[in-house]
Amino acid sequence: MNLVIGIAIMIVLFTIALGAVLYRSKEGWEAVKIRNIMRASVFSYLALIGIFLFVLMPNVVHAAAPDNPSAGFGFLAAGLSTGLATIGAGYAVGAVGSSALGAVSENPRILGKTLIFVGLAEGIAIYGLIISIIILGRL
Repeated sequence: MNLVIGIAIMIVLFTIALGAVLYRSKEGWEAVKIRNIMRASVFSYLALIGIFLFVLMPNVVHAAAPDNPSAGFGFLAAGLSTGLATIGAGYAVGAVGSSALGAVSENPRILGKTLIFVGLAEGIAIYGLIISIIILGRL
């Protein structure tokens, strides 16, 4: 665990130092170089998150309930169902809301119909929350 935290701190400090060098440099950096450096930083962050999820997470999941080892996966399932449902709801509300705004700007009489569609998109998050409550009720 200390190794992962040490690597994360080194990556963060490297990214901050590189940003300071790029900010203070007198010569012009091409956008391609900056994009490649930032891409490398993002991929290193993603690799670090992957290491955490696939190496360290099983120990955390099993530590949630010592008497019932599968209860940890139940908590994980409840969190994932809520989280993924809210991400999906956010995407749906963004798409439906922008389309509804365009439609209402052309014809103001259809505002009520568009609000129904936006409400249906928001319902996705509520469904995920209900599934989480059902999962937590069975643990």
